[in-house]
Amino acid sequence: MFFGSIRRLSRRNHFDASHLWREIHQSVQRPSFGIAFDIDGVVLRGSSPIDGSSLALKRLYADDGTLKFPFLFLTNGGGIPETKRASELSKLLDVEISTLQVVQGHSPFKGLVSRFENELIVAIGKGEPAEVMSNYGFNNVISMDEYVSFFENIDPLSRYKTWAAGQNSKARTSMKTSNPIDHPHRTRVKAAFIVSDPVDWGRDIQVLCDILRSGGLPGEENGFQPSLFFAADDLEYQAAFPCKRLGMGAFRLALESIFNRISHNPLQYTSFGKPNLVAFKSAEGVLEQLRSMICKESQKEKYGCREVDAFNTLYMIGDNPSVDIIGAEKAGRPWFSILTRTGVFREEGNHSEFPADLVVDSVVEAIDYILKREGV
Repeated sequence: MFFGSIRRLSRRNHFDASHLWREIHQSVQRPSFGIAFDIDGVVLRGSSPIDGSSLALKRLYADDGTLKFPFLFLTNGGGIPETKRASELSKLLDVEISTLQVVQGHSPFKGLVSRFENELIVAIGKGEPAEVMSNYGFNNVISMDEYVSFFENIDPLSRYKTWAAGQNSKARTSMKTSNPIDHPHRTRVKAAFIVSDPVDWGRDIQVLCDILRSGGLPGEENGFQPSLFFAADDLEYQAAFPCKRLGMGAFRLALESIFNRISHNPLQYTSFGKPNLVAFKSAEGVLEQLRSMICKESQKEKYGCREVDAFNTLYMIGDNPSVDIIGAEKAGRPWFSILTRTGVFREEGNHSEFPADLVVDSVVEAIDYILKREGV
């Protein structure tokens, strides 16, 4: 019936049937491009959507709400599990975001589970850093709040922190139900993970110096430094406040400067997140998974999905030249960088040191450009 309808339509309207077949075939081709969005300063400012971002994202979905073109959020932010972040983004942006579409700065920590699975590790940062690491498969993880509660006087300024009153008792209660280590103060820490932006810089720098200088057991003398990992290393980011805020990279600089002044050996650490190549390679893999899922959805249609060998273009839409743009440049082809003026970058023209392939005023213009360039 379908074939007959096309023949009748062609005769009735003097269509070029071959042209119609080409259009049908193209409509079920696997998407040849993918998009990676930064979050803060691109689609959100704080917890509020940037004007037009929700409607712009909806253009990447079919009328029935299914994903039409592969995209994900590639962010240095974090502190909560990807499942919760996806749910949060779905509500704020009014589109259905899957867990797979959220790649946070700490997502690559999953690759370190085999190395530290049953070792005592400390998770530092805002939000739920210990829950994040536990969900990844680390069995003996403890948050910095929990860890500090086992050492009397380790934070000499704690009595002045009225905002932290009662925190230690709550931390220890949660630790007893979630962590099998009964005596963290007698067990060596094998690694410290900065999962998200630390809240109490003074305390965390002090205790990290204790852990890292003592071989993982504060109060002892041991020159061996446990492993240290940062989920990201960006100096600044755009939040709800008009001016840029100091990011995890600033905390790393503060810790490193102090540690190198009081230790005989320089601080050893590994940073993940943008602009590191591993972040973009991880995004490429996820975008390919999303493209395969879109293809499987199209298999429900009669004509299936035509294969393409690789992405022609991967778009990185960000607001931070030193993180998003330089990262896409390092990753090389097929990455194409788009810089928005809604976050860290606010200048006219392009960035002088890290120029993007394209500069636009907003994510709305970015998506409009991509869809026109891709002919969809």
